[in-house]
Amino acid sequence: MSDNELGLFLRSRREAMTPAEAGLPPGSRRRTPGLRRSELAMLAGISVEYLARLEQGRDRHPSPQVLAALADALRLTTDERLTLLHAEKLTTGTGQLCPGAGLPPARVARPTVRALLDRLEPTPAVLLNRLSEVIAYTTGYEQLVGPLGVLEAPVPSLARYLFTDPRARAAHPEWDLTADEQITRLKADSIPDDPHLADLVQELTLTAGAPFGDRWSTGSRMSRHPGVQRLTHPEAGELRLARETLTLPDADGQRLLVHLPADDATAAALDSLTGRRPGALRAVAG
Repeated sequence: MSDNELGLFLRSRREAMTPAEAGLPPGSRRRTPGLRRSELAMLAGISVEYLARLEQGRDRHPSPQVLAALADALRLTTDERLTLLHAEKLTTGTGQLCPGAGLPPARVARPTVRALLDRLEPTPAVLLNRLSEVIAYTTGYEQLVGPLGVLEAPVPSLARYLFTDPRARAAHPEWDLTADEQITRLKADSIPDDPHLADLVQELTLTAGAPFGDRWSTGSRMSRHPGVQRLTHPEAGELRLARETLTLPDADGQRLLVHLPADDATAAALDSLTGRRPGALRAVAG
C-alpha cells in the first residue's frame, strides 16, 4: 500500500474524467484524455500549486472544505466520496474512519429503557446517542420512518439520513429548519474534543457538502418551531408531529425522542399505520 493514497486517488480520478464530463470544452493538444491539473484546480477553487502538492503527497492535510470542493469538481458519488475520505485518513496516518482515542458513543440500550420503549407502543419513539445514531425504537417508529428509508443503514443515523439521503428532502417539507435543528442538537450533545464527532463532521462536510458544512461552520439558527414537525409519509400523507425529548441520566448522551400526533388527522393516520384501534393515539396540540 502506498503512503500517498490521497494523492493517487485524486490523480486517478482526474485522469479518468473527461473535459465533457466536467462541463469544459475539449480543448486541443491533450496528451491524455483526462482533466489537466489546472482545470481541476479551477473547478475546485484552489491553486494549481496546492493541487500538485496534494497529488504528490507534499501536503497531506487538506481541510474538509477542500476535500468537498474536489469531490464536487470530480463529481464523485457518495461511495467515491467515502473512498476519498478513507484515502485521506490513510495518508494522514489516522487509519480508520473512527479513531480509537476517546470513548465511542454508546450503541446499546439499557434493559430498563427497552422496557420503557415497549410500554410506549404504539407511540413512535426512538432512542438516540450523542451522534444521533439510532439505538432502539418502537414498532410505531419503524412504521412511521421505515418507508422513508431512515432505518436502512447498518447503523441508522438521523444526521446522515437528513443530509445525504435525497429522500429526506421529500420527507421533510421544512427541510431547512429541520437541518438547522439537527446541527443545533449535534453541537448541544457533543463533548469536548470528541474524535467521533470530528469524524462525523468531516464525513458529512465531504458527502453532503455546503448544506452541512456551511451550517456547521457558521452556526445554525435556533429553531422557531414550537416542537411540531411536519413529515410527508408515502402512505399516510402529511403528518404533524409534536416531539418531546427526554435525556437519560448516566447514559453517555442518550436521549429518547417521542413523536405524538399534533392534530386529530395525524392521530388517525398514525393509528392506521400502526394497525391500532382508532383513538389509541390522541392529539396533544391544536
